[in-house]
Amino acid sequence: MAHIVHALGHMKLNTNCIEDLVRDSTDILGLRITKESSEGVWLSANGRQAELVLIPSNENSCHTIGLEALTQSAVRDAAARVEDAGCMILSNEASLDCCQAGITFKTPEGLRFEIHTPIPDDMYRPRYKTAGVGPRRIDHANLISPNPAATRAQLTAIAGMQLSERMVNDGLSWMYGGNRQHHILGVVMGAAPGLHHYSFEFPDFSMYCRLGDLLDQHDRQIMWGPGRHRPGDNTYAYYIDASGCIVECSGPMATVADDSGFEPRVITNLARPGNVRDLNVWGSPAPLEWREHFFPFQSLG
Repeated sequence: MAHIVHALGHMKLNTNCIEDLVRDSTDILGLRITKESSEGVWLSANGRQAELVLIPSNENSCHTIGLEALTQSAVRDAAARVEDAGCMILSNEASLDCCQAGITFKTPEGLRFEIHTPIPDDMYRPRYKTAGVGPRRIDHANLISPNPAATRAQLTAIAGMQLSERMVNDGLSWMYGGNRQHHILGVVMGAAPGLHHYSFEFPDFSMYCRLGDLLDQHDRQIMWGPGRHRPGDNTYAYYIDASGCIVECSGPMATVADDSGFEPRVITNLARPGNVRDLNVWGSPAPLEWREHFFPFQSLG
C-alpha cells in the first residue's frame, strides 16, 4: 500500500496554563511564536508556520495529532477510506488556515487525527534568535491506545502507514510514513486513549547539555536520558512540560531503505534486566515515571 501520510505535521494541545506552556516552549525548547490570537498560539522550530498549536482550555489534554500528506489528492484519498476503516470524519476542512486541505477523524478507541496538506515553510529562513535550545523540526509522537492492533490497522487503512517494529505483546509499537524514518508515530498500550510524548529533533548532541542547563535554570530536570534508543537508533532525552506532557528531544532516526522488502522487527525479550538495552542501547533503564506516564486525549463527548 502506498504511503498517504509523509510525516508528523503538527501537534495540537489543549492547556489551562497557556502562558506557562508558551514560556516553556520558547525559553527552554526554543520554538518561536508564529501566530497568537484568542483561539490559541502557533509555534514552530523553523520556517514552517506551525508545528505546535496550543489552545486555551479548562484542561490539559491532547486535542489532535496532525499528520502531513503531500497533496490535496492524498487528503481526499484518506477521507474516502475513513468509514471503511471503522472511523468517523469530524471535519472535511483543514483546522489551520495555512493548509490547503485537511480532514479530521476519530477512531472508536477515542484517538483523534487530522490529515492535512503541507504547512507552508520558509525553508531559506530556518533559524531565528531564541533563548531556548532551538530544535530543527517536529519529529514524532507516541500515542496511547487501549487497542494497539486496531489503531495500527486504522492508520494503515486510512493513512498508508506501516509497522516498523513492535514488542511481541504490543506494549510498544512503531509506525512509519512516506519519509521512511523509523517512526512518526509510536503506539503505547494503555487503558485509555492518550498521548505519551511529542518530540522535536536535536541534530547536535551538545544540545542535550544546553537542555539540561536550561531546565536547571527553571528548577526542572531531565526525566530520562541522554541515551540511544535501539528502535530508531536515535539519541534522546525527555522532560515534562508545564502542561504535564512529556517532551522528547530526539536525534535523527534510522530510515527504512527498502520499503518493499522491509520486515518489521519483533522484540521478544520483555523481561528486565535483559530487555533494558532493547530500549536504550547505552543501558540506563526507563524510569517508572516514563513507563507509566499518561496525558489524556480530549474527550469528544
